[in-house]
Amino acid sequence: MAVNPVEWVKDTRVYLGDVQGEYQKITWPPQSEAIAGTLGVAAIVTVVTTALGFVDFLLSRIMQYLLS
Repeated sequence: MAVNPVEWVKDTRVYLGDVQGEYQKITWPPQSEAIAGTLGVAAIVTVVTTALGFVDFLLSRIMQYLLS
């Protein structure tokens, strides 16, 4: 990284120009597709959370039985 402030400003401008160029290449999904993907992720998270909660509950009951 350059120590000279002039070089730093030039590098920053180049970087921001590159960022703007990459941002313009983004293709955003349609709203319906984004909503469907979000709902799919939420459903999977719900199922996994429920399953892990159930396993945790069973293991805690087993540990309570073994320790009593």
